[in-house]
Amino acid sequence: MAMKDDPRLRDLRKRIDDLDARIQELVAERARCAQQVGALKQQNGSQNLYRPEREAQVLRQVIERNRGPLADEEIARLFREIMSACLALESPLQVVFLGPEGTFTQAAALKHFGHSVRIRPLAAIGEIFREVESGAADFGVVPIENSTEGIVNHTLDMFMNSALKICGEVELRIHHHLLGLGDGLEGRRRVVSHQQSLAQCRGWLDANLPGVELVAVASNAEAARLAAADRTLAAIAGGAAGEIYGLQKLASNIEDEPDNTTRFLVIGRIDTQPSGDDKTSLMLSGQNRSGALAGLLGPLARHGINMTRIESRPARTGLWEYVFFVDIVGHAHDEHVQAAISEIEREAAVVKFLGSYPRAVL
Repeated sequence: MAMKDDPRLRDLRKRIDDLDARIQELVAERARCAQQVGALKQQNGSQNLYRPEREAQVLRQVIERNRGPLADEEIARLFREIMSACLALESPLQVVFLGPEGTFTQAAALKHFGHSVRIRPLAAIGEIFREVESGAADFGVVPIENSTEGIVNHTLDMFMNSALKICGEVELRIHHHLLGLGDGLEGRRRVVSHQQSLAQCRGWLDANLPGVELVAVASNAEAARLAAADRTLAAIAGGAAGEIYGLQKLASNIEDEPDNTTRFLVIGRIDTQPSGDDKTSLMLSGQNRSGALAGLLGPLARHGINMTRIESRPARTGLWEYVFFVDIVGHAHDEHVQAAISEIEREAAVVKFLGSYPRAVL
């Protein structure tokens, strides 16, 4: 005998249905407004329908308004998808990322642009730069640093000769899973993954799979592909790679550091306008004399500018010559940033502006 619905449940379901209809109507109205914005931009001769600073401002406002019960990250994700769908009404963005499918770089691209863009994997960081430089893609997403394993040198080196600008950054919490065919750890003779992922899970591997051979491969997604063809293999990868290749989670969240985070850069051909909370990246090379680095960085301190990162790389122009990659808080249009850069230019052999862009939102 069927039980009668509680009248309170019926009332709540009716209210949810009414709210869904209102939400759908408002989303459609927003999409129509977005279409009008795109039409006005085209009438005014603008080719840049995507504005990173505007999207960052919208997401910050969404988070400031949020009073729950949804977490800030969830509400930001919902609005990111709405903005992605509205932008795609005009022309879906073409975005390339470091592949293959199932990598964390793909997850970062989708987190930043939403699922209404057209994304395409490429095999190498250099290919991503070349594809965006040629205009075959609007933007590229590349890894730049991990909170435990440090900088991705190849990405830094590409900026030495590229005219592309940094248009945004993405911070992604990294959760590694041990994946494989079947169940359990017994019979696993090798663990395959990217070199950095193996390093990020070293403690767990030593405690739970002592003596098992660790094999570095080109990407976590490649590791998952290999594990899908061999029951003696286990792969360290993200959940998306496991779903793509039909693998079971043998162990979850095996990273040694619970706050393990990777930062990614969005690269493109546009200059991003101020969003109100920005970073600027520079490449600097000093004169070959004592105190050169202090001379490069001194203007930042004098103008009250916070430097969030500095990395050195061989300049490839002479033996023991180096360039410095510096991230600072602020936009290149800010007066105090302009003043500091002007002073640095008087001290430096080379100053290259790599881009000003919104700081990562969640």
